[in-house]
Amino acid sequence: MAVGRTSQEATANRDGFVERVFSSALATYDIFSIYIGDRLGFYAALNQEPSTAKVLAHRTGTDERYIREWLEQQAVTGILRTSNAQAEPSERTYELIPGHDEVLLSPNSANYLAAFARFTAGTLSIMPQLLDAFRSGSGVPYRDYGPDAREGQADTNRTQFINFLGTEWLPAVPDVQERLEADPPARVADIACGTGWSSIALVRAYPKIHVDGFDYDDASIELAKTNAEREGLSERVRFHVKDASDDSNGSYDLVTVFEAIHDMARPVEALKTMRKLLAPNGSAIVADERTADDFVAPGDDTERLFYAWSVFFCLPTGREDQPSAATGTVMRADKFRDYAASAGYRDVEILPIENEFWRFYRLFP
Repeated sequence: MAVGRTSQEATANRDGFVERVFSSALATYDIFSIYIGDRLGFYAALNQEPSTAKVLAHRTGTDERYIREWLEQQAVTGILRTSNAQAEPSERTYELIPGHDEVLLSPNSANYLAAFARFTAGTLSIMPQLLDAFRSGSGVPYRDYGPDAREGQADTNRTQFINFLGTEWLPAVPDVQERLEADPPARVADIACGTGWSSIALVRAYPKIHVDGFDYDDASIELAKTNAEREGLSERVRFHVKDASDDSNGSYDLVTVFEAIHDMARPVEALKTMRKLLAPNGSAIVADERTADDFVAPGDDTERLFYAWSVFFCLPTGREDQPSAATGTVMRADKFRDYAASAGYRDVEILPIENEFWRFYRLFP
């Protein structure tokens, strides 16, 4: 009987896993088809008016035969729709399904996910290097992931910053909110600022403050400067190429790090730098992944996503520089507290800020 039950269980597990892998493959191809539509401007063109393959190819400067296949795939998978499916292939007209336009074409919406597809494509673009890293224990340089990972991650986080940073997150910390609104104007250091959207969101939300954004990646800082100029905010936000773990001193009223401590080869040194940058009575706030408190297997969808990011992106980039703490995306709250204690902080408070993916910490020197 035990053997029979085991055999039945194995068969059920097998069949369920076959279905899961098949569904995962379909979902992966959906992500990459969205990437094509986003990068080649197909969704933007379709949002202006429904189109045939010939019209869309003409408007986007692309090949009609490829366009026709992509349009059919998008309709079959349910991202687009056609009102004349029985027409000849060249005569079928396609359009965005209402509501999908916000997800694919509204970069200021918290529901915008085209950038998420781009980031995913970028993180999976380095597979041969990743296999070598698994064999050798080395890292994969951040720059090797290219613009798709860099800009896809930045634009995904941008929606969070512009919608919530100055409206929900910092207002949940009353004394910080008060200082950012007060005179003399507060000075803010935004460490690991990437392409600058957190810094830009700060100066937009708080018209008096001045922000210095720091990041070790030259390409990100160049984009940050361009973004600030485009937003007309370059007079109040400046960007600098600097590694977060480099020893620094300053006098900032607020020092922030958004979703980056777990990526750093030397997180303790970075947290020490934050402490040295603080003015007397200054505040230090870190946002990082809202991981589960303990390892649980199987985990929920959020934990699955964090581990995916860790395997394909955060752990490899975090091991580029040696020696490395090799934290990975799944930095649990207790691990962060350990890092903060090693950096000389006397206490860490988890702030009462609701967010599905990020946990917010306040550090007390």
